[in-house]
Formats: sequence, structure tokens, C-alpha cells
Amino acid sequence: MSKEKTIKNKILEYVYTISKQPILLKDLLIANRQHSDGMHVDPAKLGFRIRLVRAYIVYIGLVLAVVVPISLLTHKPLAKIDAHISIIGAMIITAAIFIGFNFFRDRMRDSITKELIKRSWKLHFPYFSYEEYSEKIEEIFEKSIKEEISKRDLEKYIKDNLSK
Repeated sequence: MSKEKTIKNKILEYVYTISKQPILLKDLLIANRQHSDGMHVDPAKLGFRIRLVRAYIVYIGLVLAVVVPISLLTHKPLAKIDAHISIIGAMIITAAIFIGFNFFRDRMRDSITKELIKRSWKLHFPYFSYEEYSEKIEEIFEKSIKEEISKRDLEKYIKDNLSK
């Protein structure tokens, strides 16, 4: 990942298996286009795979870090009210926890996708920052698809169009 190890990067490294193989240029450009359109990118194209057990472990840790303090603070007031309300509240919280895992997994997947796209971007376009040139290169890539540029000539075509 990046040089500074944030908690987020440590979690991503723990939860995902990441291939050491470089991402092919065309796969990078397709992944960048899909990611910028808000779509999920094929993990095989970017070379990552989730370790589901580890994702559950991290999620359980995060949920416990939130639920336990809230439970400690609300235990006495909830003990005084009707048990039926507590049961309904427990059902709602349980449902939210199970539904929340899907959001957690999607958020992690988006984070690892963006991280791998940026890392691969530095490999293929070392002189063009991702933030500044991703949209322009995306437009050039779409134009290259319309003009049916071959995979072999794709990099040269993109760099030629960037220099214009």
C-alpha cells in the first residue's frame, strides 16, 4: 500500500490478499473507468481477494467497540422500561449489525480498489498524477476504444494524446 501505515491500510492488508503481479494497462484503464462510474471492479483484474473470515473478525471488533460502550451507558434506563421494547430494540440493532456488514464490505472493496488503481497508476503513468489526469486519460481511453486501437499500441496512443 502506501508508505505510511494508517489503521485503514493495516486493515486492508489484513483483510485482503493482494497479488504481486502488476496490473495490465488495459485492465487498469477499464478498472479506473468502472470505479469512477461508481461500479464494482472485477477483483481478479486488479489482483485482490477478500479473506472473509478476517473481514468478519475486523467487523466484529468494530461493532463491539461501538455497541459495548453504548450498552454500558444505556443498561440502567433500558432495564426500567418494558421488556417488549427492549426486545424490539435488540431485534432492530441485530438487523442493523447484519445489514451493516454488507456496507462495511463494500466500503472496504471500494477502498482497496482505489488504492490499487492509484498504485498501478504510478507504475504506468509515473509523470501524470492520478488526481489530475485520471479523467483526461479516461476520455482518451474511450476514444481509443472507438478507434479500435490494439492493446500493443494503447500506451503509445494515450501518451501521444496527452502530449498534444
